[in-house]
Amino acid sequence: MPLKEYKPGTAFPGVIGRTADQSESAWPEPRRAKEGAPNVLFIVLDDTGFGQLGCYGSPINTPNLDSLAEGGLVYNNMHTTALCSPTRTCILTGRNHHSNNMACITEGSTGYPGYNGYIPFENGFLAEMLLEHGYNTYAVGKWHLTPADQISSAGPYDRWPLGRGFERYYGFLGGETHQYYPELVYDNHPVSPPKTPEEGYTLNEDLADRAIQFIADAKQVAPNKPFFMYFCPGAMHAPHHVPKEWADKYKGKFDEGWEAYQEKTFARQKELGIVPKDAKISRHDPDVKPWGECLPEEQKLYARMMEVFAGFLEHTDYHIGRLLQFLKDMGEFENTLIMVISDNGASSEGGPTGSVNENLFFNNVPESLEENLPLLDKLGGPETFNHYAWGWTWAGDTPFRRWKRETYRGGVSDPFIVQWPGGIRARGEVRTQYAHAIDMVPTVLECLGIEPPTVIKGVTQSPIEGVSFAHTLGNANAPSRHHTQYFEMMGHRSLYHDGWRAVCPWPGPSFAEAGKPFGEPISAEKLTELDATGWELYNVQKDWTENENVAAENRPKLIEMIATWYAEAGKYNVLPIDARGVLRLADERPQIAVDRTRYTYYPGTQAIPANAAVNVLNRPHSITADVEIPAGGVEGVLLAHGGIDAGYSFYMKGGKLHWVHNYVARALYHVESGEKVPEGRHQLRFEFEVTGEPDVASGKGAPGRAQLYIDGNLVGQAEVPVTTPLMLGLTSGVTCGSAPGAPVTPDYRPPFEFTGKIYSVTVDVSGKLIEDKEVGMRMVMARQ
Repeated sequence: MPLKEYKPGTAFPGVIGRTADQSESAWPEPRRAKEGAPNVLFIVLDDTGFGQLGCYGSPINTPNLDSLAEGGLVYNNMHTTALCSPTRTCILTGRNHHSNNMACITEGSTGYPGYNGYIPFENGFLAEMLLEHGYNTYAVGKWHLTPADQISSAGPYDRWPLGRGFERYYGFLGGETHQYYPELVYDNHPVSPPKTPEEGYTLNEDLADRAIQFIADAKQVAPNKPFFMYFCPGAMHAPHHVPKEWADKYKGKFDEGWEAYQEKTFARQKELGIVPKDAKISRHDPDVKPWGECLPEEQKLYARMMEVFAGFLEHTDYHIGRLLQFLKDMGEFENTLIMVISDNGASSEGGPTGSVNENLFFNNVPESLEENLPLLDKLGGPETFNHYAWGWTWAGDTPFRRWKRETYRGGVSDPFIVQWPGGIRARGEVRTQYAHAIDMVPTVLECLGIEPPTVIKGVTQSPIEGVSFAHTLGNANAPSRHHTQYFEMMGHRSLYHDGWRAVCPWPGPSFAEAGKPFGEPISAEKLTELDATGWELYNVQKDWTENENVAAENRPKLIEMIATWYAEAGKYNVLPIDARGVLRLADERPQIAVDRTRYTYYPGTQAIPANAAVNVLNRPHSITADVEIPAGGVEGVLLAHGGIDAGYSFYMKGGKLHWVHNYVARALYHVESGEKVPEGRHQLRFEFEVTGEPDVASGKGAPGRAQLYIDGNLVGQAEVPVTTPLMLGLTSGVTCGSAPGAPVTPDYRPPFEFTGKIYSVTVDVSGKLIEDKEVGMRMVMARQ
């Protein structure tokens, strides 16, 4: 006899008598998916340009993503916001990024609606919606949607993945991470990678393993229960890390340079029908040095950087393929709706010369060809934190102009693949309808036959702002339903409306033409001037790649487009326009932890992210460890911050006390005690005495004198001519009692746990701090 059920919140339909034999039971109806409901898989790539996947004309091998395109649909008119976190909010909520209060990344948030970085709970995530309809929900990989001050063990956790509808999570919460030594979070707590780089660890493999495990865990218990998985490898964001054999597959493949890549990719795109036959290739970017003008040594380095990027992308594709093959092996692939997208165009954050260590750029240290060339064979390995030169960025966005962070098509037009073998008959077809990342949620809901919820967890929901493109899945000739879309990214604005694009580039069409860098503020007076003379107009029905500015001959149309942009801006919280990319860091924000002059840390605790950790740079400071030394001596880390790319470590080895400063992987400054630490309880102390001024503009932090003390007695000292000026390790926080991440020094291997007893480690930073806000913001803006 079937159980009687009723919806929670409605009246009990059974009978309650004086005893059970006089009563009739009924049960609250469990959340149950419709019979045959499909699984949903979102694969979100990072910093992957329109012309970087094989199925979009690239020479890079991406057979698994290509197979999805061959068995499904390729969209050539999908758009994003031009930046990571903003796009990801669109993908997950179906609302615009300013409606999600994510105008920028959370590190660049400001105190205005649309900009504060707190995604409203009335803008429900797809995970929250599908959870209510009987789905399992998983997030794996990059997150970068939690306010920066809330990414620590102090929480709060309601804006972490498990707080926004995902039942399980494994990945990293920030914008980027070391691919061999990632800062991993499992659900709501940090964990260490399951093996070391020496044992073959890569993040790509680890994320695929975990995604497979999550699905298998549930399917072996409830095989008919569908899942939603949000799978976001850190690729192709820097660092471009990949085992050498993968990069070596591409040796010599890019020796002809970025112009040749662009031309050949464009030709293949036309052959594939990805771009219109009459489309023109974008102009040579004024910021990109012609390949023929590069020195032979530069060409050698730049070509290897691209070989590493290509190997990294193929490696990523391989592990995506493992996930897809698992779905096939368990019989779930046919009934899985798969959408693949990149969060923005290719990244220009490597600058004109690329980098072997991105932390050089973040610390204002100039790149040196002479110093970088010897590291050529190490590119892609754990000792580098590399990014290619922006000539490859321009080529990677073929056929469009410009790149990530800008709202020309190179920044906002991205690869998009849809496959659903059981729900879409079309195979290997191109779709040309206009779409935006906000359209993914309503499309999924329509495919699943689910109405957008009016309430989630007691919170009344805002309207979905995207438009379903489900009608295009089976009809190549279906009309576009998304007619108007605004774009704004740090003052760079554009608008699409029924085949036209108006663009107001800031600081200009290129940095060379503008004579200004990224992040130049816009005053009210300047905005008035821009609205009068700074807008460009393109008829993208005829000029698909934005080559011919027709603003002068279509002034009435341009005025109409500008007015529409402002109407959309008012509707979606886009104002006030804020182009202060490098200055937003100076804005005060609410903080979970207040600044203080003494920080106390304990062993066995979670790593402290940089934004919540003590800052010892450019100031006198001391580190004092209260320890117990057993008979036979000890070794291990007392306190460390940073990694291979920059950092410091206070540790014991060989019975002696040590301190080392890694100056952006250019130099190691080391001091050790002249005597061993005896058995018993002791106070071990490091002091840094500043002996000169920092030169932040030249990438040089304050010099000083490093001193070691045992129970107040000086036992070692050394001069430190230069320190890291702005940022220690890009992905490693402060750890006490061990250093599980990329090691600051080759003097030990991770995790190098302290083998004695640590009672506490206290850092005193009561000395004066010298800051450079502008350079600091440039640092966080590249971590998207």
